[in-house]
Amino acid sequence: MEIAPTANPPVCKIVALGKFRYDISKHERDKRPGGAKLKEIKFRVNIDDHDYLTKIRHGEEFLDRGNKVRVQLQFRGREMAHQEFGMQLMEKVREDLSGMSQVEMEPKITGRNITMTLTPLPANRRKRRFAPPRTADTGEPAVSPNSA
Repeated sequence: MEIAPTANPPVCKIVALGKFRYDISKHERDKRPGGAKLKEIKFRVNIDDHDYLTKIRHGEEFLDRGNKVRVQLQFRGREMAHQEFGMQLMEKVREDLSGMSQVEMEPKITGRNITMTLTPLPANRRKRRFAPPRTADTGEPAVSPNSA
């Protein structure tokens, strides 16, 4: 097998044909992109506005990176008596993330949870609505992710 054809004299090495074919197939297998990862966002029925916006921003970020997002709404105790509030919240999430995603799996009640799966739109059709606020002078996020 020729290793450096432009060298003077050309550099070659002797390899077993089976090993050579295996190395080529292994190299091509590593080049293939992996499937989209599935990220999960968990909500509760009585979520506060700021907490909701934070979770929606995370969802937009996941979708912007090309990941699927599973939105899960958890009911606890007597909240199960008011599942319509949960469905309203899921519709609100669907509406707020509609610029970034499309619904793959409609909201479905399973046990004490409502689950919905979103897939990202093609990159040229994505529109972020809840991007984190930026400072005017540097363009960096106003709050660093590590400040607490």
